[in-house]
Parts: sequence; structure tokens; C-alpha cells
Amino acid sequence: MSYVVTVETCLPDGADELDALQQVGASALLEHGFDAVEGIEGPGGVEVDVLETIVAVHPRGSIVKVFVHAPSLETAEDAVGSVAAEVLERSELLAGWVVESSEVKLHIDLIRESLEAADGPDAPPSDLRARRAHHTAGAGPADVTHPAQPTDGADGSGDDDEDQAELELQIRALAPRLISFGPLFFGGADPEERGEPREQGEQGEQGEQGEQGTHGESRDQRDHGAQQEPPEGGAPVAIVSEAVELAAGALVYAAEVLIDELYDDIQTLADEETNVAECRAELWHLTELPPRYGLAYDELFARRFLVTAIALTTRFTDGSFRELGCLAEELVLKLLLQQAHSTLDLYGLLGDDVAEALGRFAGEVYEDMDFEWLYDDARDGVDEDPALAGMGVTPLAIGTWFTPFDDDRYVHPYAVDEEAGGQSTLD
Repeated sequence: MSYVVTVETCLPDGADELDALQQVGASALLEHGFDAVEGIEGPGGVEVDVLETIVAVHPRGSIVKVFVHAPSLETAEDAVGSVAAEVLERSELLAGWVVESSEVKLHIDLIRESLEAADGPDAPPSDLRARRAHHTAGAGPADVTHPAQPTDGADGSGDDDEDQAELELQIRALAPRLISFGPLFFGGADPEERGEPREQGEQGEQGEQGEQGTHGESRDQRDHGAQQEPPEGGAPVAIVSEAVELAAGALVYAAEVLIDELYDDIQTLADEETNVAECRAELWHLTELPPRYGLAYDELFARRFLVTAIALTTRFTDGSFRELGCLAEELVLKLLLQQAHSTLDLYGLLGDDVAEALGRFAGEVYEDMDFEWLYDDARDGVDEDPALAGMGVTPLAIGTWFTPFDDDRYVHPYAVDEEAGGQSTLD
């Protein structure tokens, strides 16, 4: 069986965050350490074959995806975890790092389908690539449905309601992990007005009063700007906390799904040695990028886009997010929002208030929507028009997608465009 094991490592307690140069060095050390491993001897002498490793380093540690062949999920997790610890120990510069987790991430929707069809004629294929094709049959993953099976001769409606309520609680429970954003970013009520302490996303390490936000105003001003203008002088209507939690939790869940499935897209492009425009296999997300550049979306581009997604969602969940760094991050956020909508809609949880909360979040995080021009065939060529730069329009040519908007923006060193200090996907 093929598995993708996610290894998360962190710096030792009290260590300073890695700067850009240190992240590049740590990434090289990790890649070299894992590349030296072709096979692992698991528990009981079982052989585990290492197929590929992808490393992404952030200021507080790293996320490593290890593709392996193993007889069982548990064997894959144990073997990869042991190797990760050994790789860290062998490197003098990484010796103090800690392996936080080594696990195969399972998505809620795939778990439900597997349980409902276990050992039956509708059981999903055991091979991961065949399973992806199974789930992407049709328009895409968002169209997959998972009907609950009636029990004891009943119509199953009661069980459906219970399952939906349980899933809603699970997604809402993820909301606190979106540390960089408090309720006000989703149009929710100010916690202080409800007699509750502010979360870090509203006032804390990176959100102290007076800090400059995306639009050149203080974070508190931006938070309150998240609420829509009141109708005809009335008070702004805050979105209920349950809808805010559901929207925030859906973004956290969607981040895990998006990252895992982008890894899958990379593997598909690598296997076929092709690009998105010429790929015959199903892809999860890369086909959602502006189609005019499909020939440029090769394996290297996909890796850079994945690292950008990891870097952005890490900042979302560790409290360090301030603003989007480049056009590629704007596209990542677009895919993240689409995944959140699809997940909620799939389980009947995308009510009007939740959709509005996600819309308000997008309005707060995006500075402009210039990147949408890339999807408009009527504007073909606008990305190459130099006159637009003087009009304050974000450069849209693909060679600038990983270029920081300005000197204060962050783009991961692996992904950043060559002119800004990185490599170009078009070389």
C-alpha cells in the first residue's frame, strides 16, 4: 500500500525563529538527510520503501511529506517517524529539533465513505491513485457525495441529522487553530462586547493596537472594518458566533485538504512528466488556476505553489500573518476558500450566514481582486500590459507570481522568483 506520511518538526523551546537564509539551509539539510534513505526497516524487520520526500521549512520548524510503500498505515507512520528523528540527530544544526508528529492525514469525507462502504461492493479502492480517480470522477472532488445508509429499516433521516450535527461540531472545534484571525475578520461580534477576552488574532502578539495592517491602518481599525456598512444608518449586524466558528474551522480543515491534494497533483505531474494543460489524469486543484498558463504549470511550478500554500496557511495558524505576500498567495487563498465552500456545501453546512462570513473574511484579507483578470478571456494579454503598472494594478505576468509585492512582504525562499532571489519556473 502507498501512503503519504506527514512529519511535523519544531525548533527546541526558547530557540529564535529561523530567518529566510536559515530556512533555506535547514531545508537543504532535511532534503539531503531524507534523500539518503531508500528503504526503512520497520517493526519486526518489515521493509518500507521510500519513494519521494518533499520538504517545506517555516520559521518555527518544518513540514515533510514522505511517500512510502508499507504493509500498513501504522508501520508507515512508525518507520517514517523513526527515520525523521534519526535525520535530525545526524545533523549537528538540527540535533535540537523535535519530531512533533508522524502520521497519515485522513480527511473527514474520505473516512466517512470508507466506513459506510467498508467490505461492501462500494468500498473505495485500496490503491491511492485509483482512489483519487474514484473521488475525482465527474467534475471534481467537490461533486463527491456520501449518502448515509438507513439503519433498522428507518429512513435514516434522524441519523443524518445527528451525523451532520456531529460534523458541524468537529469543524467548529478547529476554529481556534486559525490564530491570526479573530471573529471580527468574519463579521462576528467583538468578544469584548460579549464580556470575553480577545483572541490572539484580534489583539495579541501580531495584532496589538496600532499595528499596521494590510490596508495601512491599525489592526483594530481593520477588524472593525470587517463588518459591512449598516443599512441606512442602522447598527452593523454581526454574524452569529456559530457561523463564524464554522467558517473559521472550515478554513483550517480546507488547508489540510488543499495541501494534501496539491501533493497528490505534484505526484501526478511527476509520474506523467507533463504539465497541467497536457495532463491526461485527474488533478485536484491545479486545473483551477488561470487556464491560459496551463503549459507552464509543470512539476517545478507545482512544487513552488505547494510550498507557498504551506507558508501561507502556516502564517494563518501560528499567529504571524499580516498580509498576502505575492500573487501566488492570492491564488492559494482563492483555492482555499473554494475548498472551504465545497466542504461545507457537501455536508449541508453552507448556510447564508456562513457564506457571508467567508465572504467578509475574503474581503478583509484581499487587498484587491486584480488577479481575477487572469480568468477573464476578454482580458487576454492584460497581464503583459506595462501601462497597468502605472495605474496601481498588480503585475499579473506569470513570471511575477512569486515576486513579493514590496520589500516588506514574505515569500518562501524556495518559491520566490529569480529576480527576487529564487528560481524561476520558466527557466
